[in-house]
Amino acid sequence: MTTELFGSDAYSPAEVARRVETVGVAKAQMALLPLAMLGVLAGAFIGLGSMLFVLVRADATLGLAASQLVSGLVFSLGLVLVVVAGAELFTGNNLLAMAWADGRITSTQVLRNWVVVCAANFAGAAGLALLVYLSGHTGLGSGAVGRAAVRIALAKQDLGVQQAFFRGVLCNVLVCMAVWMAMAGRSVVDKAVAVIFPVTAFVAAGFEHSIANMYLMPLAMLVQAGSGVAAGESAVTLGGMGANLAVVIAGNLVGGSVLVGLTYHLIYRRKPQPALEARTRSKPASEEPLRVGEP
Repeated sequence: MTTELFGSDAYSPAEVARRVETVGVAKAQMALLPLAMLGVLAGAFIGLGSMLFVLVRADATLGLAASQLVSGLVFSLGLVLVVVAGAELFTGNNLLAMAWADGRITSTQVLRNWVVVCAANFAGAAGLALLVYLSGHTGLGSGAVGRAAVRIALAKQDLGVQQAFFRGVLCNVLVCMAVWMAMAGRSVVDKAVAVIFPVTAFVAAGFEHSIANMYLMPLAMLVQAGSGVAAGESAVTLGGMGANLAVVIAGNLVGGSVLVGLTYHLIYRRKPQPALEARTRSKPASEEPLRVGEP
């Protein structure tokens, strides 16, 4: 029936909503050790995408559009790894709001998942930044990669609260839509294609992803510590990183949990009102309306 209605073997939107909710329950109930380890992997995976992102941005010969689009395309590697290889990413896990809104998991379980995964993501992203720095990668192009990392991180640190928040909101709308569409796919190719376009879009548009920043800002601090900061030169600081992450995380939460998760909950998963259910049951079967999105 799904194939007949939607013209493909992808899961329908209503089926995706059920799958996202079921997966959310499993994530909320996961034991602490595997949850934390998968969170570390996700941070490292996003860090790998960020590493390629910086490499592209270090090429001064590219025009604005080309630089933005190509850096977004290569950054997609991070979420493809998360979705296909399996890992726990804080921004994607904002979709747990669906299972919470349906009463299948508690507020405590949601907060536990978000706090553990976010901390583990930071460990994975910052740990990868250290490994990348020690490998000498930032010295490529006579230090152009390292300078690009510092330039990008300083721009993030200098963002105003309003800009950082709303860039975080818009970023995670696209990230969660990428995860949502990947859940509709049945093959690795389906999932990869579903991820690439939304992720490329948010990076090209300059939106803010908290976990990517957990790689980029520590890397910039390492580069500056290794090369020294000249008098009067701006520096990426722990305080600057903390302020950026606090605002961007809040924006990511609103974008992913409210604008995607709760919106789709209202469309596909909200229980009908008792009066509506009674009226529906009283109608002959031939007159029952087809609910939008149902297979």
